[in-house]
Amino acid sequence: MKRVIFITIILLLSTFILTGCNSGSKEIYISIATGGPAGTYYPLGGALAKIFNDNIEGVNANVQSTGASVENVGLIAKGEAEIAFVQNDITYYAISGTENFEGKEKVTNLRGMAMLYPEVVQVIATKDSGIKSIGDLKGKRVAIGAPGSGVEANARQILAVHGMTYDDLGKADYLSFNEAAEQLKNKQIDAAFITAGIPTSAVTEVAQTADIVVVPIESEKIEELNKDYPFYTEVVIPANTYGGQASDITTAAVMAMLVVPESLDEDLVYNLTKAMFDNRQVIIDTHSRGNDIKLDTALKGMPIDLHPGAKKYYDEMGIK
Repeated sequence: MKRVIFITIILLLSTFILTGCNSGSKEIYISIATGGPAGTYYPLGGALAKIFNDNIEGVNANVQSTGASVENVGLIAKGEAEIAFVQNDITYYAISGTENFEGKEKVTNLRGMAMLYPEVVQVIATKDSGIKSIGDLKGKRVAIGAPGSGVEANARQILAVHGMTYDDLGKADYLSFNEAAEQLKNKQIDAAFITAGIPTSAVTEVAQTADIVVVPIESEKIEELNKDYPFYTEVVIPANTYGGQASDITTAAVMAMLVVPESLDEDLVYNLTKAMFDNRQVIIDTHSRGNDIKLDTALKGMPIDLHPGAKKYYDEMGIK
């Protein structure tokens, strides 16, 4: 009898110990949807993964290379990513069922985590193409972004405000950042639309081996854009951002932001948001765009409702 009691106690203690060990060790997997390796989203996503893994117990964050904004919205909508980088114009299209999402069911589960930095519309041309303005793109071979991407929407809208369509181009190529950069270097195309934070590594690499021109978008055309697309703003690409760029270039920009699914745990989103701003230096050390990610601008231009976890953090910090 004593032996039976002893064995029972041992079994109970073993169960208690195993339960205690496992209760605090459950991993929370966070997939961060970014963009292509040559863009800005990917390295910033890597910085966020490091911050979350180093500072939030139980979190296992990984970066997912994707086709960027439009694909990322789909990943959030389908529950295949927990955090995504998205242009604010694409977020607007997704919730309103317009542009890239016209004729599709509106995406209703997107919630805002933070506004990040300007996504600059960069029109890059080879110097020997003779392209100096958007009008000069007529008859030229132009990369307009990956199919259905935010870049493609920007290209189409900017051409339209200049009275042009893809039919006016010599060839409209649906290319990713990497593909566009490679074809610019090899002179297979004359110009490319690239919407990303500056400096963009894909453009920097091209400028190291080929003479390029950063094509301006005039202020009055940006104002005209704003009538139909209020998320565009005017920005300046400072001189010497890229090799051979001797002067400031005026162009248009949208904003990069982080979105999360509505269903993501409130405490988790609070911790993710807090960790990002508490450890902002990690982002700055990874990419110069980290300097633009600031707590006091985290809600400026937010086109959708905040996730309650993010809102809780901003409320605590007095950010409105």
